[in-house]
Amino acid sequence: MAYDRELADRIREALAGVTQVREVRMFGGLSFMVNGKIVATANAGGQLMVRCDPGRIEALLEREGASWPEMRGRKMSKGWIVVDDGGTASDQAFNFWLNEALDYNTKESAGG
Repeated sequence: MAYDRELADRIREALAGVTQVREVRMFGGLSFMVNGKIVATANAGGQLMVRCDPGRIEALLEREGASWPEMRGRKMSKGWIVVDDGGTASDQAFNFWLNEALDYNTKESAGG
């Protein structure tokens, strides 16, 4: 499977200090799992897909470059956001999305 290697490297670098990180090829890209759950995916189109709090979807979709991801022509369930390269161009914007995903991962792993 093809994926954006530069984006994958950015994700890998951002997660360098996080324990329990595993890389898995899925969703047409390279997914990064923390504590056995997907945090982010680098896809072939240079988009970042993140797992986030389903209750925050509406607010997150208002951010630059964010949209609801589709898989095989169908919208994915709440809790997923795809961000185009315009929405991750700055380190600050990129880190916002990774932190959003890591925060949700922590809450999910704690059972809440």
